Amino acid sequence: VLFLAYFTLQVIYARRKFKISPPETTGHPEFERIFRAQVNCSEYFPIFVSLLWVAGIFFHQGVAAVCGLLYLYTRFKYFQGYAVAAQGRLGPMYASARLLWLLLGLAVAGLLAHFLLP
Repeated sequence: VLFLAYFTLQVIYARRKFKISPPETTGHPEFERIFRAQVNCSEYFPIFVSLLWVAGIFFHQGVAAVCGLLYLYTRFKYFQGYAVAAQGRLGPMYASARLLWLLLGLAVAGLLAHFLLP
């Protein structure tokens, strides 16, 4: 939740810096990149939390926690990279996607083990 608050504050600061009043979402290219980065991170957060929760309960809390911390770090790097240049988001975006797939795999494995094994 602190990451989402940080990203939202960055949008607020960018709005003030470039004098872009809500509900406008266009303007200076730097503002648009910061705004898009915040929206993208917010869109993926429910998926991340759901997968983290299921993987932690049904697979292993420690493994899920490590994946969750790595995911948050890659999203932070994504946000920083996107704020500077659109190409700066690509490496962290791919890394965070791989971590989401890993969490999905852990969640599915945990659910299958829980419901299919005695």
